[in-house]
Amino acid sequence: MMPYSRLAILLAALGSTAAVAAPDCCSAPGADYPKVGGNYGNQSYSALGQITPANAARLGGAWHVRLEGGSDSAFQQGNVIAEGGIVYAETTQGSVVAVDGATGTEKWHYKSSYGSTLRRGVAVGDNMVFTIKGAGHVIALDKQTGTVVWDVTPTADRGAGSFPTAIVYYDGLIYFGSANGTRGAAFALDAKTGKTVWTVYGAAGPDDPEANKTWDGESWRGGGAAPWAHPAIDPELGLLYWTFGNARGGTPLDGATRAGQNLYANSIVAMDLKTGAKRWYYQSVHHDIWDMDNVMAPVLADLTIGGKARKAVIYGSKTAMLYVLDRETGKPLTPIDEKPVPQEPEQHTWPTQPFPRGDSLVDLCPTGKGASITPPHYKTGCIFTPHLDDPVIVFPGTGGGADTSAYSYSQKSKLLYVGVGIVGIAQARKGSYIGFRPLGENRSGKVIAYDPARHKIVWSRDNQWSLAHGNGILSTSSGVLFMGYPDGFIVALSAADGRELWRFQTGAGVHTSPVAYEAGGQQYVAVLAGGNGLPYNSPKGDHLWAFKIGGTVAPADPPPPPPHRQPITAKEVEGSTIGNTVILGRIGNGSATPPSGEGPPDAGFMPGGARSRPTTGANGESDAQNAMSPQALRVPAGTTVTFTNPSDNLKDHCATQFFEGLFDSKPLKPGQSFKYTFRKKGEYFYNDCANAGTTGKVVVY
Repeated sequence: MMPYSRLAILLAALGSTAAVAAPDCCSAPGADYPKVGGNYGNQSYSALGQITPANAARLGGAWHVRLEGGSDSAFQQGNVIAEGGIVYAETTQGSVVAVDGATGTEKWHYKSSYGSTLRRGVAVGDNMVFTIKGAGHVIALDKQTGTVVWDVTPTADRGAGSFPTAIVYYDGLIYFGSANGTRGAAFALDAKTGKTVWTVYGAAGPDDPEANKTWDGESWRGGGAAPWAHPAIDPELGLLYWTFGNARGGTPLDGATRAGQNLYANSIVAMDLKTGAKRWYYQSVHHDIWDMDNVMAPVLADLTIGGKARKAVIYGSKTAMLYVLDRETGKPLTPIDEKPVPQEPEQHTWPTQPFPRGDSLVDLCPTGKGASITPPHYKTGCIFTPHLDDPVIVFPGTGGGADTSAYSYSQKSKLLYVGVGIVGIAQARKGSYIGFRPLGENRSGKVIAYDPARHKIVWSRDNQWSLAHGNGILSTSSGVLFMGYPDGFIVALSAADGRELWRFQTGAGVHTSPVAYEAGGQQYVAVLAGGNGLPYNSPKGDHLWAFKIGGTVAPADPPPPPPHRQPITAKEVEGSTIGNTVILGRIGNGSATPPSGEGPPDAGFMPGGARSRPTTGANGESDAQNAMSPQALRVPAGTTVTFTNPSDNLKDHCATQFFEGLFDSKPLKPGQSFKYTFRKKGEYFYNDCANAGTTGKVVVY
């Protein structure tokens, strides 16, 4: 099948009837910012212009509200919205608050008894506020009081999973999608009652026979393909545009049990607003084995391409490529080439993948520069390089490209603005669910202005942080961009060239999109800062902020910044207590009980480091990620450290320092040792040629 549907669709006729008295998809919000993404086209653009490049430096805190303390263990990607001078926000604990947009005074506070779940924003409509809580509860609250109007738990084939998407309200229906369920599902509920009106599945079943043929046997039943970002809506065409996630079937990295193209995984699907009937689709990754789903909130824009006005839908995230499609037909408006890619028969890899012509957001291969320098001893590859049991670090990794960051489309400049990440990930078909970030690797990012009509980067600003995890951008009619960083700063940038105009410390990592609204005739910008887990463990908190010109509320105290390199979190062992010696290929002393200060592999990584499963021999030799004893050694400058491969090990091991290149022991046979004297203070990572994922560090003080 082709990337886009060849179904005979009479969209022109549908559009002509739906257009009667239908609201526009893309009218720029002004005094209100009534939904996540601002308008139905998810443009994250505001018509307000009181804050300009000339006066942005005079911004200050208008008010600051703390929301229930936040959580050290949860992500906070809950975008706020504003309507009628009221700001609505979800707390990390799962509550909903309504506060006065001019003062921050609480209007009402709904406290959930269901616990929290990852959330990305509420919706308002029919005089209600719609939210989602733990255990799959979808709840409607009275907009004036916060009291519960209805509470339902939608169900889906083989379990719905969780509902992390921002909710979208339109014309009596609310829309949201699932994540982590066995089979991804998109829902439309009646806003007045909570009754499910329709459900559309990402992994096509027998009721969609042509698409179902793209799944081998019964693999569609566990196919995943979850729509975990919110959709865009074109009321004039009567269509909703939704992106569906990667195929699963065991793990997303193992394609052996699900041969075929795997529709509608990794696709954008246009559906009838009222019925959910599919009108067209475009698949940007065929038979995904890399967790490369381009799930994002699609952006609708009217572009001039080749001298003609075109109704476009734009999407693309993890692959770092942008797919610009006709939103009536799904056909590409700018050229996209199906190019051959490396093959691996055991993975049933698809022979080609779509590559839009023009600039990608980040490099599609490791460049050997900056954050794309890989730790030694790993296999590396460009995008779509297949893997088997030995991991391959590919660029962009699944945490790179644009990932979960929201694009902003400026109606003034006709450009897209987005934060991206340069983050490699090591992937093998077994073991960790989506791969692991190698210990000691660097991460960084960029802010980019992109012309979608020409597929060209207009300007790009390097950033010390990866900006691909909820670090959405707001653009305004006055040429100012707002976005938040993992270290807690919110910044104002010039839309013309990306230069920084202003910054303010919020107190926690910002992984949500700022919004603009008006209260009492004055423009405000609001943002929720609560921290996140990917790709950093960015500082957590519970800070809801609003800013205005002349605001006098002081910045928060800066939190500890997240590490630039993927950290080793094992307790540091003082070298003098163990003879300044590291034993290679062993966890602790090879016994069942690690010595004091040595613990299990770091949470969030593949247990076996670079192997699909860690193995420990009868002699205690291990290829686990923390098979350095100790994994973290602490010594004063001038200390000579001995790296030893014990005589009862069976394999050669080594210690290769990166990225400074201070030493490389080369393979040490059992019984051999290597010594190095550390003369300069710092943190020095090294790994083992026997298994690249086995990584340790020496902290020199």
